[in-house]
Amino acid sequence: MRILVIEDEKKITNFIRRGLNEEGYAVDTAYDGEEGYFLASSEKYDLIVLDLMLPKMDGISLCRKLRQEDNITPVIMLTAKDMIKDKVAGLDAGADDYLTKPFAFEEFLARVRVILRKRDFSKTTKLKVGD
Repeated sequence: MRILVIEDEKKITNFIRRGLNEEGYAVDTAYDGEEGYFLASSEKYDLIVLDLMLPKMDGISLCRKLRQEDNITPVIMLTAKDMIKDKVAGLDAGADDYLTKPFAFEEFLARVRVILRKRDFSKTTKLKVGD
């Protein structure tokens, strides 16, 4: 499984990357919204972990832009913004989940597994024979 982490705080990015790598995930990183958007729209990922407060393009705008372009890659927003209005804005922008910092890595991994499991269930094979 391939995961893109878009987070401008390098300590947090390295912590997440290391933990995900230990769980067997391949991880790419971006440190601003524009770089994150470029990677998310040009590469195939199973999951995007997205901060809200990013330089060059914020996480809400990035998520909206991906959804407008029919990019259905699941998104977990990971941010310090913990107000209900922020959570609603993130989910309404197209995020599949929203987790606030600080967070327990064990909970984060559980959320990653849930989203990836749901994605596996949504893949169906369609067979068509004749008309």
